[in-house]
Amino acid sequence: MRRIYKIAKAELFTLFYSPIAWMILVVFAFQTGMVFADHLKEVLQAQRTGWGNMFITAGIFSGQRGLLASVQSYLYLYMPLLTMGLMSRELSSGSIKLLYSSPVTSSQIIRGKFLAMMIYSFLLIGVLLVYVVVGLITVDHFELSSVASGLLGIYLLMCAYSAIGLFMSSLTSYQVVAALGTLVLLGTLSYMDKVWQDIAFVRDITYWLSISGRCNEMIMGLICSEDVLYFLIVVVLFLSLSVQKLQANRTHASFSAVWSKYALVVIAAMALGYATSRPIFMAYYDATETKRNTLTPNSQAIMAKLDGGMTITTYVNLLDREYYNGIPSQVNEDKQRLKQFIRFKPETKLEYVYYYDEPSNNPRLKNIYKDLPLAEVAKKEAELKELDLDMFLTPAEIKKKINLTDEGNVFVRVVERANGQKAFLRIYDDMVKFPSEGEVSAMFKRMVMKLPRIAFLQGQGERKIEGDRIKDYTLFSSVKTFRYALTNQGCDVEDLDLSGNNQIPKEVDIIVISDMQQALDSNSRKKLDTYIANGGNLVITLKPGSEIMESFISQFGVKTVPGQLVQPKQDVAANAVICRPTEASKEIAPFFGNMIRQHQYVGMVKSAGLVIAEDKGFKAVPVLQTDTMKTWNETKTIDFVNDSATVDMAAGEKVDSFVTAYALSKKVGNKEQRIMIIGDADCISNGGMKPPIRYYGSANFTLIPGMFHWLSYGNVPVDVNRPIGSDNEIHITKESLKVVRYGLLGVIPGLLLIGSTILLIRRRRK
Repeated sequence: MRRIYKIAKAELFTLFYSPIAWMILVVFAFQTGMVFADHLKEVLQAQRTGWGNMFITAGIFSGQRGLLASVQSYLYLYMPLLTMGLMSRELSSGSIKLLYSSPVTSSQIIRGKFLAMMIYSFLLIGVLLVYVVVGLITVDHFELSSVASGLLGIYLLMCAYSAIGLFMSSLTSYQVVAALGTLVLLGTLSYMDKVWQDIAFVRDITYWLSISGRCNEMIMGLICSEDVLYFLIVVVLFLSLSVQKLQANRTHASFSAVWSKYALVVIAAMALGYATSRPIFMAYYDATETKRNTLTPNSQAIMAKLDGGMTITTYVNLLDREYYNGIPSQVNEDKQRLKQFIRFKPETKLEYVYYYDEPSNNPRLKNIYKDLPLAEVAKKEAELKELDLDMFLTPAEIKKKINLTDEGNVFVRVVERANGQKAFLRIYDDMVKFPSEGEVSAMFKRMVMKLPRIAFLQGQGERKIEGDRIKDYTLFSSVKTFRYALTNQGCDVEDLDLSGNNQIPKEVDIIVISDMQQALDSNSRKKLDTYIANGGNLVITLKPGSEIMESFISQFGVKTVPGQLVQPKQDVAANAVICRPTEASKEIAPFFGNMIRQHQYVGMVKSAGLVIAEDKGFKAVPVLQTDTMKTWNETKTIDFVNDSATVDMAAGEKVDSFVTAYALSKKVGNKEQRIMIIGDADCISNGGMKPPIRYYGSANFTLIPGMFHWLSYGNVPVDVNRPIGSDNEIHITKESLKVVRYGLLGVIPGLLLIGSTILLIRRRRK
């Protein structure tokens, strides 16, 4: 080890007696200081505007635009300049012969040179530690552990770059060639995740070999054994190749002997890489305060109940609009979407089945191939997309495996347990497309426990759960491509007809009664009354002025305020009102707490105010309430487009803040009965999800998971909300920020520049 230290010491002296090492330190300090100061400015501005901040540490250091991510993106420009002379200088000057003749081995030479680079990399990390100290001083509850994870990732990346640069430097006596060769090799390694991805076995090896974004998870605060071992394997691989190169020069070994050793080292590294990238061999540590890189406790509990093997089969239709997400070249990218769940179920098998059939979401095909047979369409599309048609099953062949007609023959996953249970995992018609933790957890939860069965009362003019009418409840109940649809949140939905001998099934957990237009007959009413008396849960939605619904909700002690609510706003009909979750609603479901934090609201048009008129034994919690704008109950005006509504106290109108949704509960036997009453049946309808209110923050769809989470006693939708981080405030003023900025961009780089100049001048004089 003493010889290794001496070589490292000599290399460090050589580095710092040249301007390159100093200039890189100066430029690195200036560049990172500028990025850090800009992030501090953004955080301070957000705090001064009153919107506040969340996860400040992550925003400054660990986010996609954070300091460490920026360092990762341009670090490859520095390391080739540092490593280009490590061995090239020895080869060009002839000093390598002195090393060969000295009592040091090739391995000691390489390890000494590499140790020098490790020490220099520590100096670069030391620059970053200055910003960590500033963060510790200025940010409340600074998240040091997640930043340490990111710094570890950056340091390992520096070591990997150093090993690669050292190897390239050992191949040539020209330093510029060594630097360019290092850049080319780094570029090649970054591109490897795109190479041979359509070949099943090779794709895993080339995907593992890619160095692009390898620090991302560690920067985000998640340390995975695969990433740590990747850097160690890469370092050992290129150091071994460097040793082999020096040894070959020293012993004048034959060409075949040298390349056979190279091949053996590379094959061993690839085998180790493949093995360590298998989910069953991976270990994780989430360094973040809120464990935001890990499944929430509720999801973890569900995964723990999934005993036995499991297979997730992804069906990819060549003619589907979303086919690209599952083609062979994208398989590894697609697998990353399930990585969080595979982490807790590593024995899960992932399979892909390719077919072609007529999809329900690609009208382009009908416009282009109007009268062409389906097989010809598939052939032309395969040629257009440069795919082999033979890998795709025909419609007849795929139907022998599974019939996906009801799913629209679109991109879909089928999850199958060893006990035969099956469930669909879909993608959705929104910007995110793929299911989040909530949807995936709900699908798995359906397999391990009974989830709510929701019946929608029909026969009295209620809203339907099928069809395209604007006023119906199709979207939030049963549309498979809508993320928040109850069917995608683990619930079973069905129609409920109480006419004749039809009974309420015992398995029904919640009944939705939506704005009845005719009164229930005595037979149907008796069945419903029995259900309510036994503690059955209800959702009741209504519109103002309905005597039928007024009479129905009176049994719960609730009545409506006369007229409809109005809230005049510019360029919007006055009867469109903003309703915000109350503080009490946070007790009902965490979804409402999120709405409050994000300043979101539910927009209602022609809605009724609700009041508790009589004590019927229910605990009443107001869930939604009109906000502080001037709101009153309008009893006269009907045309809100051509007429102007004004308050008429004599007509019983009053300006107030009105409750528009109540959560009622009481003990019935051994269970708690829960009833949600909403004063606007349209706010969760197909057309009412997007209210005509020109204010940012409309979130009508959040009302659905919020109320059904409460009605199902927290079972669905699965609560995947996380605690708020504690690093939400920064203690720095505009004036002190200027001082920090001048210090980081002027003082530190300036001191480094002055010190290096003095040292280099003194050396030149000597």
